[in-house]
Amino acid sequence: MSEREGVSAVRQETMIVNMGPQHPSTHGVLRLLLELDGETVLACRPVVGYLHTGIEKNTEYRTWQQGVTFVTRADYLSPFFNELAYTLAVERLLGIEAPPRAQVLRVLFCELNRIASHLVWLATSGMELGAVSVMLYGFREREVILDIFEMATGLRMNHAYLRIGGVVMDLPPGAEEKIRDFCAMLPGRIAEYERLLSRNPIWLERNVGVGVLSAEDAIALGVTGPTLRAAGVPKDVRRDEPYSGYETYEFEVVTREAADCYARYEIRLEEMRQSLRIVEQCLERLREPGPVMVEDPKVAWPARLEVGPDGIGNSPAYVRHIMEESMEALIHHFKMVTEGVHVPAGEVYQPVESPRGELGMYVVSDGEHRPYRVRIRDPSFVNLQAVPKMVEGGLVADVIAVIASVDPVMGGVDR
Repeated sequence: MSEREGVSAVRQETMIVNMGPQHPSTHGVLRLLLELDGETVLACRPVVGYLHTGIEKNTEYRTWQQGVTFVTRADYLSPFFNELAYTLAVERLLGIEAPPRAQVLRVLFCELNRIASHLVWLATSGMELGAVSVMLYGFREREVILDIFEMATGLRMNHAYLRIGGVVMDLPPGAEEKIRDFCAMLPGRIAEYERLLSRNPIWLERNVGVGVLSAEDAIALGVTGPTLRAAGVPKDVRRDEPYSGYETYEFEVVTREAADCYARYEIRLEEMRQSLRIVEQCLERLREPGPVMVEDPKVAWPARLEVGPDGIGNSPAYVRHIMEESMEALIHHFKMVTEGVHVPAGEVYQPVESPRGELGMYVVSDGEHRPYRVRIRDPSFVNLQAVPKMVEGGLVADVIAVIASVDPVMGGVDR
């Protein structure tokens, strides 16, 4: 073999590298099989399934009300969106609608959740690309939102706050003031993020022109959310198929044309501002009092939940009523807790716009007190299949930037 032939043979060799599932920059237990020619990515194959929890199957063995506590754990960074898609789907099968105040509360918490999710994206993206200060700032602001969630629902994550027919309880005293303070604080913080990153030469080098996904490819692959809107496609379920009264709110669907990682960065920053607009409109609408759960006793959870003097989340007056005053009330309470509501037979698909794209619930009922099937259409799962298109032909270092810009959550992917 001549020297030239030997060099040619060496150059044709490629290397197979496993990125993950323990890699700190894959946003969970995601495994990427990369074929490399030096630093160039020739092929990429995402491998999922390392965080399978059986959430969909578990819902088939629980009552309709208990299903909320399972679906909220799918995309664990967007629990309110999981709950909203599920409850809206079941309410459509029941032919009911949550009271206006409950719908406003649902929109309020979903938009706060969208901001919190985007802050996690900003923080983790900054950490992975070397902007450590932004990582600290992002989690600092998110902590304020989690404090609000804990104040209103009792939990920082996996709230099970949205229920079939409404929400668990109204806002506690002081919550509105805390939300208003947050709305006044965040715009200045977003401007600070932009000053840190938008003209930072390292940030620009790592994001501009990296991970390009054209509108045609994004549509063909079923991509939704900021990744699709970064390619100039103004698709947003809140506007195109409105739910929970979104058609009555003023907000803009943000798009860009570059279709790269930097465009996705710009979109998410602007989406935080748009979510703040919606939150402020929600606070104005909450000035009008009203019920937060439907009145139908066959649908509504039987107890009026409120934190009593003993710190337990049940109304002492209600407990006294079912335990001491009314046998019929106790029987109804027992049936609602053990069996729950019977949903008429049928099937429905309910999409919502989550921070990562179109999150849909396909729910099938056979008329019993448990779901026959719950199928979660998670945007992270669909968007991941576009990663090979974005990274092949680029550098291995850019794989990290692309994964960060897609912002997958493996709990939703594997569910």
